[in-house]
Amino acid sequence: MTNLYCDTKAQTFQDLALRVYTSNLLGQNDALVLHGGGNTSLKSVVDGEEILYVKGSGWDLVSIQSQGFAPVRLKTLHEMAKLENLSDSDMVAQQKAAMIDKTAPNPSVEAILHAIIPFKFVDHTHADAIVTISNSLHGKEHIAALFPDFLIVDYVMPGFLLAQKIYEMSRDADWQRCGGIILHHHGIFTFDNDARKSYDKMIDAVTKAEAFLETNASFEIQSIPQEAFDLEMLERTVSHYKGFEVVTLLNNSPLALHYASLPIEKLYRGVLTPEHIIRTKRHPLVIQKGEEIEVQMQEYMGEYEAYFLAFAQHETMLNPAPNYAVIEGFGVVSFGKDEKEAKIIDDIITHTMRAVLQADRLGGYQSISLSQSFAMEYWELEQAKLKKP
Repeated sequence: MTNLYCDTKAQTFQDLALRVYTSNLLGQNDALVLHGGGNTSLKSVVDGEEILYVKGSGWDLVSIQSQGFAPVRLKTLHEMAKLENLSDSDMVAQQKAAMIDKTAPNPSVEAILHAIIPFKFVDHTHADAIVTISNSLHGKEHIAALFPDFLIVDYVMPGFLLAQKIYEMSRDADWQRCGGIILHHHGIFTFDNDARKSYDKMIDAVTKAEAFLETNASFEIQSIPQEAFDLEMLERTVSHYKGFEVVTLLNNSPLALHYASLPIEKLYRGVLTPEHIIRTKRHPLVIQKGEEIEVQMQEYMGEYEAYFLAFAQHETMLNPAPNYAVIEGFGVVSFGKDEKEAKIIDDIITHTMRAVLQADRLGGYQSISLSQSFAMEYWELEQAKLKKP
């Protein structure tokens, strides 16, 4: 992974401007973050009070500016970390109440976690290489061997529960000897009191993971000719069940055609990182040769309804129609309300396809469980992201 840090450019920046600069560097690499993924923060002192500037909801790291960081009183976030219970609505309300600028965007759901990490600069990404290894059959063993000085955390729901877990795990930790944090199935944190060092630690860690995959999980893409398929009929069918005219985006790259040739059970194993589920659902509509589109659509929606009923408590079911399809011999098709949404889904699936094939070389790909997937898909703080302009 290329280190993009430029000393000449960075030397003109101070604190928040430097935080913006390194956040943009992280955001420029889609192997680190995709479409709003990841978050960064800076601890500073304003009028004698410690403040956490954390990425605001609705901003992307690639384009974030100073006004995209929410300034929250650090003391309040530390107090929140010590609570035994905290609902999502209370967390959002308390974080917003603790902001010194009420016109700023809402703080990231990971604000409390950023607060308890005792370093000035904190970087968090959903790096493909890290999550690919973690999402493999022996991922825990591989991650532990590759990153012996990291705090390694089993999957926990993001937000307060994750912050609470790390707060408990790190009470007696020597943070000065901690190289970073890896969250299984989720991502990686690095941190330092120097912006460049925190960024360098991220690039170095992900480079190490990429080298491991290059050595142990390389794969060859089969050359598969594309076959005919009635894409217009699929578009009409999906539009009917979505309730609006969808925009379709076909990916018929060699990678997509290879992926579409996999056994169906290999296509049903879940998302690369949990936040992707609000874009893609847990798995695609799969259409194999000779299958009728309408029949497969009905089966897909029936399976989705069963999944919903198995885990729902008080939630309202989302539209059960698929967000993308894998079509044997034809490729991968993403469905969006517009071109932008279809492109976002296609980007996510492209990264997922490569990760699945690499993880299979490490013994098999495995994502978070069905119940964990449901909790993330129906988490109100995740669904709120889709409602932003």
